[in-house]
Order: sequence, then C-alpha cells, then structure tokens
Amino acid sequence: MKKIDKKVADSYFREKTRNMIIYFIVWFLVSYGVVLLAEPLSEFTINGFPFHYFMGAQGAVITFIILLFVNAKLGDAIDRKYGIDEEKNRQISSGKVLDH
Repeated sequence: MKKIDKKVADSYFREKTRNMIIYFIVWFLVSYGVVLLAEPLSEFTINGFPFHYFMGAQGAVITFIILLFVNAKLGDAIDRKYGIDEEKNRQISSGKVLDH
C-alpha cells in the first residue's frame, strides 16, 4: 500500500473534519434549535401539527438519515479526490496483486 504525503493527509483530514463539524452543527440545530425555538415555531404547521412537534417526531429522524447519505456521498468524493480508493484497499487486504 502506498504511503500518503503528509501535506495530502493533512488536507484530507482537514476536509473530513470540516464536513463533520458542519454535520454536527446541522444535528444541533435540528435536535436542540427547534426545541429552543419551539414557541415561535409553533405558529407554523405541517399536516396539522405544530412545526416544532413535527421536527421532534419526524423531521429530526429524516434529517439524520439524509445526513448519513450526504456524508457517504461526500466522503466517497473526498476519498477519490485524495486517491484513497476503497476497491483497491479491499483488493490489497485480500492479497490480490494490483497493476500500477
């Protein structure tokens, strides 16, 4: 398995960390922000339920599932950008020889 240059590795982890911080901010806003703003958000309704109740019951779960898919898609794109290929890693770990 080839070694990754320190600058490339630092850039890779900086980008992955930035994305995780963004996901945590979205998670916080959806989980706690809606609760903290429940009173003003109760004016809006979705399917007859106040918005804050809907976000607590359904919206947070849907948002988390969407975040999982976004993380997978962006994570794969970042891996490809920095030359970290999951298929090659799988082949290497199984003992197969790779053509360079």
